[in-house]
Amino acid sequence: MEPFVVSARKYRPKSFKDVVGQEVITNTLLNAINNNHLAQALLFTGPRGVGKTTCARILAKMINSDNDLQDNQDFAFNIFELDAASNNSVDDIRSLTDQVRIPPQIGKYKVYIIDEVHMLSQSAFNAFLKTLEEPPKHCIFILATTEKHKIIPTILSRCQIFDFKRITVLDAKKYLHFIANEQGVIAEDDALHIIAQKADGAMRDALSIFDRVVSFTGKNLTRKAVTENLNVLDYETYFDSTTLILENNIPQLLLQFNHTLSKGFDGHHFITGLASHFRDLLVCRIPDTITLLEVGDQIKIKYLEQSKHTTQEFLIDAIRIANDCDLKYKTSKNQRLHVELCLMQLASINFDSEKKKSFNIIPPSYFKETKHVLKENSRIEQKAQVSLKHPEAAHTVDDNQLPIKIDKELPDNPNNDALQKKGLPSISLNKNQHRNSGLSLSSIKKKKEHLIKQMDVVHSEEELPKEKFTEDEMRASWETFANKLEKDGKFNLASILRIDVPTLKDTTIHLEFPNATNKIEVERQQYDLLSFLRKQLNNYDIVLDIKVNEEKEKLFAYTPEEKYDKLKEKNPKIELLKKLFELDV
Repeated sequence: MEPFVVSARKYRPKSFKDVVGQEVITNTLLNAINNNHLAQALLFTGPRGVGKTTCARILAKMINSDNDLQDNQDFAFNIFELDAASNNSVDDIRSLTDQVRIPPQIGKYKVYIIDEVHMLSQSAFNAFLKTLEEPPKHCIFILATTEKHKIIPTILSRCQIFDFKRITVLDAKKYLHFIANEQGVIAEDDALHIIAQKADGAMRDALSIFDRVVSFTGKNLTRKAVTENLNVLDYETYFDSTTLILENNIPQLLLQFNHTLSKGFDGHHFITGLASHFRDLLVCRIPDTITLLEVGDQIKIKYLEQSKHTTQEFLIDAIRIANDCDLKYKTSKNQRLHVELCLMQLASINFDSEKKKSFNIIPPSYFKETKHVLKENSRIEQKAQVSLKHPEAAHTVDDNQLPIKIDKELPDNPNNDALQKKGLPSISLNKNQHRNSGLSLSSIKKKKEHLIKQMDVVHSEEELPKEKFTEDEMRASWETFANKLEKDGKFNLASILRIDVPTLKDTTIHLEFPNATNKIEVERQQYDLLSFLRKQLNNYDIVLDIKVNEEKEKLFAYTPEEKYDKLKEKNPKIELLKKLFELDV
């Protein structure tokens, strides 16, 4: 049984015409050899697995064979390969420079291939400078690296630089198709396309993945087998997700996401793939950008079909929402919920980039009440207003004496005709009337103020206690209320109440806060606060007077820099400690 040779070694190119995806560089090197314009120091740079070392070996053979490679020729004595990752010291470079002086025994040139040259130490680079700048006529250096930015500029200036590009998905797929035919493997076009995409521009990675998948499937390479073996999400997952989003089917969309997680995929992988799917749908909508879609022919048909059910505005909005979820995923403490919220947002937009009306919190049918409900609500509201203004007359108001407020008649209200026949005014709602939300900050504030006034109205006819109390008693009750808030879990509000020490003048409690935000937070809770203080101190004339003093904000340290300045004021030696140990704030 012959030992197995991986495809990356078995199908390594032996001439420039076999190199995949680097036609510009190979043609340049061939012309340089033919015209005798080859530099004595070359630098091959680019991503991993794109053919840097392979091209260096082919070039080294072609230099000595006068562009006529034959299998029976061996120039191994003229080619020296040095791995700079393990031979990166000054002594290694000095040993190399000593060998440079000796001319070749066979051929014209001695070629030194230094791989991973960026791993050389600073002193090794300096020892190599003179030899690299003025090498002997029989010597050529070929340097290869994946990280050109780590090489010092004095080395770069002495080399002719060739930037190798990533191999395109189409070129990699063609080469994989050639290898599959060589090995007698029946491979689907989409399966090879997924392998080429997974390789991310590296031909060596593509060949390694190909060997692994062939070992798993045998001689029949299908798209389903590739996705299972490589643990990548199939295109169908994103097509189904997009269909559910377009149908606004949130329950099924969440179930599908849960099924994806159960397969072992993480939410970050899913949402980034979904954003890429939206991008591919967007480029399908314009004929000029279809070339940007790097997928197989069968999948391209599905993309074109699904893109017809979308609009450009919807896809741009969807890409923005998915990309925002991608950026905030790592910082989220509940990552699954973060992705689910993103999916619900995607499923709640229509083609006009607005929330769909079918997802309102209160359904429209709520506002289509019968005449009895509207009439009863109007009477109850007006009776409540009368009771607030004249408590003594609250029980003497006749319901039949309360008028009904009319705005504008609805043309589609079936009850209006019956009411007009009885001589009663029609009941209608103004369609153009703006409805205010009951959850706004202003409405909450007005509700609290109304409760405080109502508390005073309830006790207006009663003889309320007005016992005298001291400032210390008030502060003790104030602290008791703050402790009560902490027990209820309202730590933020409790800390705000302790920012300033309350002062007392007659029955008015005065407070000063450094900003308006603190004032608003206390005003929201002033009903509970006044109720507690009035009962504790047995005085119902207590009121609050809250002011904002922006100068007071300077007394508090919020940021690390402000805290450091406060500490430095107390102990100036901290600055010396920071400089001595080179500390950061």
